[in-house]
Amino acid sequence: MPFSRRALLGGAAALYLAPAVSALGPVRRAVGLDSLSGVGSPSRVAVTFDDGPDVDSTPYFIRLLEELDVRATFFVLGRMVQRHPAVARDLVNAGHEIGIHGWDHRPLPLRGPVATLNDISRATEQVREVCGVEPQFYRPPYGVLSWSALGSAHRLGLSPVLWTTWGRDWRSRADVDSVENDVLRHLGPGGTILLHDSDCTSASGSWRATLGAVPQIISAIRNAGLEPGPLREHDIVSRA
Repeated sequence: MPFSRRALLGGAAALYLAPAVSALGPVRRAVGLDSLSGVGSPSRVAVTFDDGPDVDSTPYFIRLLEELDVRATFFVLGRMVQRHPAVARDLVNAGHEIGIHGWDHRPLPLRGPVATLNDISRATEQVREVCGVEPQFYRPPYGVLSWSALGSAHRLGLSPVLWTTWGRDWRSRADVDSVENDVLRHLGPGGTILLHDSDCTSASGSWRATLGAVPQIISAIRNAGLEPGPLREHDIVSRA
């Protein structure tokens, strides 16, 4: 029996939107995108921050992570690197890894292939020029991918990476305890943590809760016999 036009359109839409569910950890495996979660060596945990660099907040994270002797991966926005180049360079000089979060924090499924490529490549070039490094990893805004984003990342030599646990630290009601508890609730060996070092797309001042939670999170990781660090040292099992 031939498929109806509605069924064909529905199937095409589902295929097109499949990467868009990438932000929802429980359904990644169901659509074959579980490799995006950033699962790595079972002896390690990757610590990552999104949305910076921000002159009002990122320096506090740089100082804290130095005190804790931890290096992390910062997924930066191109426009923020353009706005705060000195802070972006400070991240690199402190030994942190720079990943690409795009130029603007806009949902990718609403963009076409050309606009998506331009967004990611513009941010990548900005990082190269300002920081003098070659990024390896890409994380889409909101963790929502599109086939255009996956293709663009591959074309630019970037590996898409999301997370296995997050602090939900962008919320206005987030506090130190909630951020810590949300991260640790789903954290395990080989996991990747998502936090934010800027409130440019979050509730004003929300980064302060994150900053306060980081020491407890790092302590919990080490108490579990795991080593916190950047994605470059994470030995990710499978990349999309």
